[in-house]
Amino acid sequence: MEDKNWRYQTANDHGLSFMERLRQCPREPDPLVYAARFTVAVATRAAMKLYNRFDIVGREQLPRDGSFVLVANHASHLDAIALLSALPLRTLHHAYPLAACDYFGANPLRLALTTIIANVMLFDRDEGGLAAIKVCQRMLDEPHNVLVIFPEGTRSMDGSIGLFRRGIGWLLAGNSYPALPCYLEGTAKSLPKSGWVIRPARVRLVIGKARSYERVEQNDAGALSVCADLRNAVLELAAATAPHTARQITKEVYL
Repeated sequence: MEDKNWRYQTANDHGLSFMERLRQCPREPDPLVYAARFTVAVATRAAMKLYNRFDIVGREQLPRDGSFVLVANHASHLDAIALLSALPLRTLHHAYPLAACDYFGANPLRLALTTIIANVMLFDRDEGGLAAIKVCQRMLDEPHNVLVIFPEGTRSMDGSIGLFRRGIGWLLAGNSYPALPCYLEGTAKSLPKSGWVIRPARVRLVIGKARSYERVEQNDAGALSVCADLRNAVLELAAATAPHTARQITKEVYL
């Protein structure tokens, strides 16, 4: 018997060029991109385990169901790869590190590499952050999506953890999205901000317990309180991991 309710619906990126499809988020499934991303992920995880003695503490904290946010300090381009490597391979195509469009989308080669390999979600930091926050909220309202966010906004030059930008606070305040503070150690030694060659330094990722901020008011004060709480959580993980390297500094808070 024919199903008279069946309807054909074209993909949302139908008619777009390959590069235009890569700029979309969420992206439509692409078997070739999926195969390339999976292959690179498997090879990268094996290489980090052998070359960087990559160690993950607290992997059991990762939620088994629903969408969530990983929030971490940022000192290296290796950070996103390390966080993605902590996730199950089945979530590979639904995990999105947030990345600045002006840097990662600066040329077609960089855009292709970062979106295919790391599935980055590009945002424009020159524009108001409200649009990016709404996109993130829509992503988190869908099942099984993971956002990887570095609230400092840029890589640290000395390994210290700066204040978190308000964007993460506005995203989480008043919402029940689980946010997991994470601390990365050794990525700056392995791939410093000024370097291009990965060194065989030991890398460790510590994942803290999930927290949510649905009772926090959605205003500037509430956003700042979320930023402070998450930063303190990351600092506590750093202090517990390496007390002699955990350093607190004050930087200007800006959007």
